[in-house]
Amino acid sequence: MAPPRWLRKTVAPVLFLLGWQLASATGALAEDVLPSPWTMAGTFADLVADGSLGEAMAASLGRVALGLAIGGTAGLLLALVSGLSRLGEDVVDAPMQMLRTLPWAGMIPLFIIWFGIDERPKVALVAFAVAFPLYLNTYAGIRGVDSSLVEAARTLGLGRLAMIRHVVLPGAAPGALVGLRYSLGTSWLALVFAEQVNAQSGIGYLITHAREVYRTDIVVVALVVYAFLGLGADIVVRLLERVLLSWRPAFSGT
Repeated sequence: MAPPRWLRKTVAPVLFLLGWQLASATGALAEDVLPSPWTMAGTFADLVADGSLGEAMAASLGRVALGLAIGGTAGLLLALVSGLSRLGEDVVDAPMQMLRTLPWAGMIPLFIIWFGIDERPKVALVAFAVAFPLYLNTYAGIRGVDSSLVEAARTLGLGRLAMIRHVVLPGAAPGALVGLRYSLGTSWLALVFAEQVNAQSGIGYLITHAREVYRTDIVVVALVVYAFLGLGADIVVRLLERVLLSWRPAFSGT
């Protein structure tokens, strides 16, 4: 009898932590280079107890949520304009393809000039970073809809709006959700850079302050928190996929 999936999923992380702890305990891994998991657990408990981690997470989550709302909405709307219309594609797609090649971390100086050094450049950087994955995948999803389904809808007498609603958008939903997953992952990467810019709160601020006082343990704890927040966001999108794409049979492995 095969072990349950939850047990199989925990084997690799547990072995990794045990190996990490063993390397620290034997001196193979110096504490000032990378603290042991036991030290990290103590640091995490201290940050939770004094409230600094909770405040930092609240600030970071607020920036990600606002940036994702702005950038995600823009990316989705532009993908609809470009994907549903040849005229829209001619007007929108070329500029989007050009802008997406810009390194979003390199946009920080420009955003500071435009928006100052408060919250706005941080939110703008997240919004800029997340717009393109959602645009590209939604656009590809729309253009990847089976043309025979579109012809069948026209044969049945569906108008343009009804065809878009009942055929095109459901067919593009898988691509849009993939884009959302990429956008959520990118949002946390962008936030790491954004919160290095004159931040007075947030997980990035914790990292900057810890670097100045040589607290490697706090830096690593903050990075682990970033990773788990990203994992949590990915789990939410996977749940959305199960609900919204329940009509689509998919291969789930053997």
